[in-house]
Amino acid sequence: MQMKHIYAFESMDEYKKHEDTIQQLCKKLNDYREILEREYALVDLPKGVLWTTEELATTVFSEIPIPAYTNKDLIYMVPDIETWRKIFIKQLDGKKLPHVQRFYENHTESELLIILTHELTQHSDLFLDDFDDEKESGIWFEEGMCFYLPRKILLSEDEFNEITDIERELFEAFKDEYGNHSLKDFGSCSYQGTLSSTMFDYWRSYLAVKFLVEVHANNDIKLVFHEYHKWFKEGKKVTLTEYFDINSLF
Repeated sequence: MQMKHIYAFESMDEYKKHEDTIQQLCKKLNDYREILEREYALVDLPKGVLWTTEELATTVFSEIPIPAYTNKDLIYMVPDIETWRKIFIKQLDGKKLPHVQRFYENHTESELLIILTHELTQHSDLFLDDFDDEKESGIWFEEGMCFYLPRKILLSEDEFNEITDIERELFEAFKDEYGNHSLKDFGSCSYQGTLSSTMFDYWRSYLAVKFLVEVHANNDIKLVFHEYHKWFKEGKKVTLTEYFDINSLF
């Protein structure tokens, strides 16, 4: 079954404004989908991608503040590059990080693709929690891996290293404010209401998964998934951070 592409815009002009971007993203998403199906257990596709505006994504279809998300049936995605550029800059919460700001101003389009493919990656059967599960112990692993995989597959080595450096810089800039909880308590700072408090655990989870793959497993992604599955099937007797022994690192 192929994914449907559904357009929810309030005018034809709004759709036309983003038509080229959507077409480019659809082609790259399809290429990435084939890799996931072949290598990373993507079996049940979402029924489609719903392309819409930031306003509709965050006030009508959901109250999630970031206008890209997925559920069992649909990926909701905003294709407006200017919207995402503003969101990326807003992550800084007024901190003077000129290198980070320049990166997002110049790489919004590639980051938009990574966000879209992150949402598709969440449908892989390699992740053992269902969409309606609470995912209390392992959500950091899924969220981090869903950024790691598309970046590793779609970006050049230089691009991959650059976004890693950017998110490490953001992690370091905000860890004193938001880093006082365990990695397993993903999202526990989001109640503070700032974009950086929400995004902090995504940056941290990506860096943790990168460490697991490249250091702990010597670049063997499948080995990391094997250990994650073993933890799950043994009954999650300890938290996943304890199982991987990374509590003190992130």
